[in-house]
Amino acid sequence: MLKKNKKEDKTKAIKGKKVLVVGMGRSGEAAVRALVPMGAKVSVQDTEDEEKVDKDLMKFFKQKKVKCFFGKDPDDVTKYDMVVLSPGVPPEVPFVAQAREAGAEIVGELEIAYRFGYGKYVAITGTNGKTTTTTLVGEIFKNSGRKTDVVGNIGVAVISKAMEADDDTWMITETSSFQLETVKEFKPVISAILNLTPDHMDRHHTMENYGRVKSNIFMNQGKDGYAVINFDDKVCFALAKHSKATIVPFSRIEQLKFGAYVHNDRIVVRDGDGKVTEFCGVDELQIPGDHNLENALAAVAIAFFAGIEPDVITDTLKKFKGVEHRIEPCGAVNGVKFVNDSKGTNPDAAIKAIQAIKGDIIIIAGGYDKGSKYDDFVGAFGSKVKHAVLLGKTAVKIKETAERMGYTHTIIVKDMSDCVNEAFRLAKPGDTVLLSPACASWDMYSSFEERGKDFKACVQKLEK
Repeated sequence: MLKKNKKEDKTKAIKGKKVLVVGMGRSGEAAVRALVPMGAKVSVQDTEDEEKVDKDLMKFFKQKKVKCFFGKDPDDVTKYDMVVLSPGVPPEVPFVAQAREAGAEIVGELEIAYRFGYGKYVAITGTNGKTTTTTLVGEIFKNSGRKTDVVGNIGVAVISKAMEADDDTWMITETSSFQLETVKEFKPVISAILNLTPDHMDRHHTMENYGRVKSNIFMNQGKDGYAVINFDDKVCFALAKHSKATIVPFSRIEQLKFGAYVHNDRIVVRDGDGKVTEFCGVDELQIPGDHNLENALAAVAIAFFAGIEPDVITDTLKKFKGVEHRIEPCGAVNGVKFVNDSKGTNPDAAIKAIQAIKGDIIIIAGGYDKGSKYDDFVGAFGSKVKHAVLLGKTAVKIKETAERMGYTHTIIVKDMSDCVNEAFRLAKPGDTVLLSPACASWDMYSSFEERGKDFKACVQKLEK
């Protein structure tokens, strides 16, 4: 009964308020389904036409008298108390800016989940490695016996779990820069910033803006909270000066006086009293590459300072095999290996994949242009990448960058099937065909997951 009263108190702040939810993707739909039972007067907007909206969702809207604006802007945004933005919607959209000027609060689904739901938050962000680290942390917490939900940018709307959670539930939350743009009160127990390299420059414009948005992850934390930050990434670690939380550095290079690091090829943590706790050996990890060692270090730091037993952490590290679409082996044909790294959606992520693969590579790259530059990506080819098979909107941009840098082994094709067939033709036994696009997928696919599944389907056709 006490818990019920507490929930009623939380939702009083939204009851009767006029709320516009913008974007009917996964998080937008979850926000609507949570806000309506709270008593909010909800309207929705999406650029898609009504015919493309899920029929069950439209039925829900009609039953609950949700006013819909599909394929058009809302008719009067000055009447709303709150606008809930889906992550893909920039805050600069004209009608959103107009609503803000009229006094509406602009937030995202993560923020309303925190305000009106329950649970203790571990929030993980960074340019790369978020999903792997979030998944690994989630496994550690589950294996420790704690109530755990893995949510956020990983594919599960936070609010869909937060409303059913209780105060003892740990919400292991992958947070993107888009989600962090609209947080106000969000306060995790433990936050983590894994790295910071150029990405989403079409939205954030400068690295300074990008870093500022990422640092929102710890803006409400105090000394009682922990902020786990990559010591080796100096641009990333510079953000620590903006945090009031206890900073926990992690490093695969330096021997730290406090934090998680590598000593004698083993992952260790030195706590505030100077005590060193050993975990597994670096060679016992099943996820390849230096970047995944960094992800493991971050996960260890998060779990250790959350009070999880070292034996549980160690056992989970040894068994964890990674996640789909991240340097994922997906078959071999006539001695040619195929690896799906569709989550390599920016140049830095693709560079890490190249570095993690042993032997010669035929790379498949290209896709939606997020305003990235590809000099460093091409520069990472060296003698390792024998050919680059390119597709999508950035194919010409990458090819021109490569030719300017003296790399001429490129070919542009029209779709994934052609990419896989051409890469296989160019490869020799012992080579690896690596899909690591260095670009988003939105020019040809709805998501990087769809792109990765298409790649794997094309590989399967080769195997037959």
